[in-house]
Amino acid sequence: MRFEAAILDLDGTLLDSMDVWEQIDIMFLQKRGLPVPENYVTEICARSFEEAAQYTIDLFGLTEKVDDMVREWNEMAVYEYAHHVKLVPHAQEYLIMLKEAGIKLAVATGLPEKLFVPCLENNSVLGLFDALCSTDEVTRGKEFPDVFELAAHKLGVIPERCLVFDDVLPAIRSAKQAGMLVCGVYDKYSAHHQTEIEKISDCYIKDFTEVPLPEGEI
Repeated sequence: MRFEAAILDLDGTLLDSMDVWEQIDIMFLQKRGLPVPENYVTEICARSFEEAAQYTIDLFGLTEKVDDMVREWNEMAVYEYAHHVKLVPHAQEYLIMLKEAGIKLAVATGLPEKLFVPCLENNSVLGLFDALCSTDEVTRGKEFPDVFELAAHKLGVIPERCLVFDDVLPAIRSAKQAGMLVCGVYDKYSAHHQTEIEKISDCYIKDFTEVPLPEGEI
């Protein structure tokens, strides 16, 4: 496959972190005597923290403020990301291979830097990335192409030469909208969208042993 840059999502794609968020969601809602609706994690994972908070407020009719909810989520997640969240199997080897092949690397995530930077550092891959992009830097979440376009701009690579890795259907749609190549990544929280993800992605992988190689690599 011909690409000059790889733009990678974190939760559910590069990081084995979705179970952490499920536990955080359960604890957050249980404190308020609320059940966790089916597909709640999937519904919020492509949104920015602010959008996820507003979605939750609207869903349950809460009177809490968005900023207060985001602060509580972050406080619950900081320790887990800094110490316990790991890369998915074989991801580090793939990142190193891409770097050695001259491929530029970027993160495009809905996480704030204070969560993902310590996590990438703890997993010894932070220095491999040429650009770090969060939806905190743009006005909309990953259901829009803004953060992917920002990553391409920071890397200095045209969208058509960028390969995006993501596990969530709205984010995959928006990356395609930006004119980028897309590799869909299996995650159990998005399994109900797998057929549609496979249909619109340029390739699809179950794990990082099936990854596409840049043209010229074998």
